[in-house]
Order: sequence, then structure tokens, then C-alpha cells
Amino acid sequence: MWFSERLSPSRRARRIKIFIRGGAGSSWCYEMAIDFTLTEKQREIQLSARAFAEQHLAPLTDRIDAEPDPLKGFQLTKDAYREACRQGIAFSMLPTEYGGGGLSNVDFVLAAEEIQAVDPGFGTTVLVNGLGLLPVWYYGTEEQKKRFIGTATADTSGEFIVGYAASEPPGTPGGTANFDAPAINGAGMRVTARLDGEEYVINGRKYWPCNVGGWDNQGANLNLVIVRTDTGIGGTAGLSAIMIERGTPGITYQSISTSAQRSAPNCEIVFDNARVPASNLIEGTRGNGDLVINRNFAWSGPVAGIGAVAVARTAYEEALRWAKTYTAGGPSPIINYQYPGYVLGDVAAKIEAARYFCWKAAHYLDQHGYHGEMLGAMCKVHCTEMMLDCVYKCMQVVGVNSVDRKNRFDRLLRESALLPLYDAGNFGMQRRRVHGVMVDETFDPRAFMDDQPVDFTKGMEGIDTIPGPKTDEPTIPAPQAAEPVVHR
Repeated sequence: MWFSERLSPSRRARRIKIFIRGGAGSSWCYEMAIDFTLTEKQREIQLSARAFAEQHLAPLTDRIDAEPDPLKGFQLTKDAYREACRQGIAFSMLPTEYGGGGLSNVDFVLAAEEIQAVDPGFGTTVLVNGLGLLPVWYYGTEEQKKRFIGTATADTSGEFIVGYAASEPPGTPGGTANFDAPAINGAGMRVTARLDGEEYVINGRKYWPCNVGGWDNQGANLNLVIVRTDTGIGGTAGLSAIMIERGTPGITYQSISTSAQRSAPNCEIVFDNARVPASNLIEGTRGNGDLVINRNFAWSGPVAGIGAVAVARTAYEEALRWAKTYTAGGPSPIINYQYPGYVLGDVAAKIEAARYFCWKAAHYLDQHGYHGEMLGAMCKVHCTEMMLDCVYKCMQVVGVNSVDRKNRFDRLLRESALLPLYDAGNFGMQRRRVHGVMVDETFDPRAFMDDQPVDFTKGMEGIDTIPGPKTDEPTIPAPQAAEPVVHR
């Protein structure tokens, strides 16, 4: 299938020669490097993803959204997920060298828009497969790449799923936004991994990670977990990423019931002296778990952004259809009046602008080795917040009828409200990353315009965080084996 075919991750835009003739028959030409025309292959990707979403996801979305049990709701997507595996969608973002589809980031974003226009939650499920395995490609040894990525892509059951666990519970202390604070005894990230011989012993809790419970809340096939491997130093040096395989004793999973993206499975994880082979620590992430988090959310930035475009697109198309047929008791459909026409025109313009920002961010990642820590964050913040406004504007056009659940605007509003909050919150993590890069002395404000690399370093972290206690101040003890959490 097309998702499994090799496509260059560094495809450059086609160059078009433009000839301009002057006086006396003279002429000159220049090359245009920007072309928004999709290639034949990209158009095929777009249309195939659209067909998949309409055929396999659209019939499920209302049932999933109405299902009160979050695990049962996720399980309703299993047949669609099997089909996504069969078509190569589920691991399309991974390199062909290890069995993946080899899609460029631009091409992945094209497909993601079509899937998320029908079901943003399913798009998140596929996205998290990448968040769990791309760091292995970036930072793992050759053996780890073959063992983890190769196992995922070679699976023929159609049910292999990968989780990524960074976020931790809210409370005091708690949360994850302060994960990279340069604090003694750590700040924000409190799941610990203590080396004991040839194994790491893991204790603590994670909250919000997606896919991690698998299809039965007994664990995904693989979970990439950010852990504190050194409790004596702060988040810029004390964090690492370790892979945890399904069936590891000492781990329990509990579903979280969410108000949006009901088809994406979020969980709480409790680690109680879970033992994991030391060889599962992704080698290049040792003391660099902070960079894994920032790079992962840079990669997912344009995917979350295009998810916002997709939701707003669905709301816009439905509001436009409504405006062309609804008269509100007047002599003609309301589209013929100024307010609906102008509002929907503004919405259409914002959707187009946001889509091209996502393409730009994805292209930048392709050009710069999947590094775009600042631009990815900018894209995610800008698009998700602008699209939330677009969805509500569409509801204003439809009026009170948008609150009638049969018109589905309530779901679109919930989905769009979630987007600025998830995938690293726009305030908790995304804007802070932009701030950290921008304040650095080496930052060139024209770098993105000129398509130049913007390096992300540990020196750019820690800005806007709350410093932890000094060495001579009392510290919060490292977490012990976690008590089972009772959910009522």
C-alpha cells in the first residue's frame, strides 16, 4: 500500500523556472522554490487517507463519543486499527530501513489532516506510535532499533500498539511542565528508575499518557517511559527514556475518562518496583530525557496543528452547508447576508493559513533532521488557538441549533478546546520552549524565514520554571513503591 512505500524524508519542493521578457526581446529567469501543488504521490496519500477515514472511522465516531466506558470506546476502534496496520498507516512515520512506511513529515501531515477531520482521537493513537518509537530511531543503538522498531513493524496481528509516557499526576508536588528545571532532587518528573545489577527498578505514577494500557489495560506492546535515573540532579541531566514491554510485572493501568478524543486511550500508570532490563534504556537518552521530550513535541507540533485545522475544516464545511440551506424564516438562505458570509470567509482564510503553517513546520523538520523545537511549538500554539476561535465562529453562524447534539458541533467544540491543552500544553510547555530559544544569544530571528537550522540545547531549558530547593534546604523525598490507586 502507499503508506508503506519509500518516500524521501528530505524531498525538496519542485523548482519552477519563471521567464520574464523585457524590452528589446531581453529576458531573464529565476527559480521559485515554493510550490503548494501536491505531487501525484502526495495526492494519492491524501485521497487514500480520506477514504480510510470515511470508510472505517466515520461509522464509529458517534458510538465512541457516546460510550461512557473509555476502554470500551477505544476498543471499538480495533477493526479500524487493524485496517490501519494493513494499509501501513499505523507505522507510516517510521523509516523503511526498519520496516516502517518512510513517509516524510509533510506527507504524514497530509494524511493526518484527513484522518483527524473525521476522528482526531484515532489520529492521536497513530501519532503516539511515532512518539514511542521515533526516539529509538534518534537515540537508540542499532540493536535497539532492530529490536523495538523492527518488532513493531514486523507484527502481523494488526494490534501492535506503542505508548509514550511523560506526563505525571497533578497536585502538590506534581505535574510535568517543570520537568526540565535545574533543581536538586529533581522537579516535576518524579517516576524513578534505580539501577540494581542488570535491571532498573521503577517506581512512581504517570498520568495522561496515551496508548500505554494497550487494548485491555494490561499494557501496550511497548511503552517508552521518561524516568528519573538520577535523583540527585535536576531535569536537564537526571532524566532518561526506557522501553517497557508488555507483561512486565509491577505495573497497573487505569483508564481516564476524557471529554474529547474519546477514541484515544489515556491512562494512569502505577509502577510498583517494576523491574526492566537495563538494556532497555535507550542509550542516547541517558541523562537526555529532557531533550527527548522537547524533540518529540517538536515533531508532533505540526501534527497537532493540522488536527486543529481538520476539526475547524469540518466545522466550517458543516456551517457553510447549513448557511446555504437555512433561511431562519427569511426570504433566502442566510449565506446571502453579510454576517454569515463575512464570518465564514474569515474562517476559511484562517484555515488556509494554518494549514500552510503546518506544511512549513513539517517541511522544516524534514530539512533539519527532525529538529524543530521552536518552530514546532510555534505551529502548535498558533494553529490550535486560532482554530478554537474558528469552530466557535461557525457555531455562531449556525446559532442555537449548533447546541443540538444531532448537529455534532458540541463534539467539534470539545475537540477544538482540547487541542491547545494536550500534546504539551500551550502555556505549560510550548510557549516556554519558544521563549527559551528566543532569549538565547545565538538565536537568529530570521532563521525560519531563511530555512536555517535552530539548534536546541540544554541551556535553553529551565526558563520560566520554578527552581527547586538548594542543597542546604530540605527536599521532598524520592517516591517509594506506589500504593495501588483506588478509582471509584
